[in-house]
Amino acid sequence: MDKKPSTSAEPSDFAHVRDWVFDLDNTLYPHHVNLFAQIDRNMTAYVQELLQLEPEEARVLQKRYYHEHGTTLQGLMLNYGIDPDAFLERAHAIDYSALLPNPELGEAIKALPGRKFIFTNGSVPHAEAAARALGILDHFDDIFDIVAAGYVPKPAGATYDKFASLHRVDTSNAAMFEDLPRNLQVPKTLGMRTVLLVPRNLDTVLMERWEKLTDEDDHIDYVTDDLASFLGRLRGSF
Repeated sequence: MDKKPSTSAEPSDFAHVRDWVFDLDNTLYPHHVNLFAQIDRNMTAYVQELLQLEPEEARVLQKRYYHEHGTTLQGLMLNYGIDPDAFLERAHAIDYSALLPNPELGEAIKALPGRKFIFTNGSVPHAEAAARALGILDHFDDIFDIVAAGYVPKPAGATYDKFASLHRVDTSNAAMFEDLPRNLQVPKTLGMRTVLLVPRNLDTVLMERWEKLTDEDDHIDYVTDDLASFLGRLRGSF
């Protein structure tokens, strides 16, 4: 990596940004909440029932599809032609009580100039439920989900293009916040500021190799483990 991402935001670097784009899971809420663990179990159970596999076999296949196609859903659609809406409903049948209101994050998002979007490989109902539990839903202009993407997930370039076209986003005046390094590659090529959210106590968190920041990830401008504080430091540029 020629230039390591900064852990401290310079307000002037975001003064031009008028479209703020946020991933949902492990981005708008911290990794340690582990809400995705429930979704993960639901997806594994779906694969197990669909293909009549043993639990461990189903989990291995689910993870392979997630890695190879961006979402388990995409892998199942390509290989088995499943009903995507039924899958999404099953996957997101979870308990959101682990998410608590985050007034600091809400105020930081509200203060951002311009438009704010949630851009997720999940569904609109899931994003709405999570953002509502955090107390931040009303601060977003729209949610672009996997359905709007035609079920083609990030990191596919066509999906970012579809998002930008639908909402008339000038990507040179936009910033994207994500927890997966690979999902920031296309935004960087489109001229967006890129911010990676990482877990607190990163060394103690179990993550797959491709989920971690490496020396090859020179498409990431900033890295932070506290989204609210990061956004709060930008207020001087508005």
